[in-house]
Amino acid sequence: MSTQIFDPRYPIGDFDASADVSHSERAGLIDTIASLPRALRAAVHGLTDAQLDTPYRDGGWTVRQVVHHVPDSHANAYIRFRLALTEDEPTIRVYNEAKWAELPDARTLPVAPSLTLLEGLHARWVPLLREMSPQQYARMLVHPERGRLSLGSMLRLYDWHSRHHTAHITRLRERMRW
Repeated sequence: MSTQIFDPRYPIGDFDASADVSHSERAGLIDTIASLPRALRAAVHGLTDAQLDTPYRDGGWTVRQVVHHVPDSHANAYIRFRLALTEDEPTIRVYNEAKWAELPDARTLPVAPSLTLLEGLHARWVPLLREMSPQQYARMLVHPERGRLSLGSMLRLYDWHSRHHTAHITRLRERMRW
């Protein structure tokens, strides 16, 4: 009998980039992304400022930083999708997520503006994802660190990203009995 060791950095496991996304899988992945604003809002509902300023793991971001990170990341994803849909294999920009999380707004602002930003962003992004054709999901972009990626692979990444960061918060709440 094997014992699985919980790694708080990857509460749902590490991202698996190896699998291609089938047409039948897409709706479920999109549903996860669509439900993220509601899930993230529920994950932080009722938390105090002290709780929001608690790291989800030793050496990790605070809950507040995680919440601010998600719309930062998904705004970049939205733009990356639009670039790949309108350009031939664009090379996208990466950004230093750790440094963004240390900026004063990410460390100190209330989470409500980021939750609202995420809702508005997803109100635009999700309909685009639902209307994309299989040929559009096959379009490629070039990620400087991950190489060539299809938009189908990017969809899988942001499904994982949505569940990953929500689980950082919900698992912390479970451990702390909040």
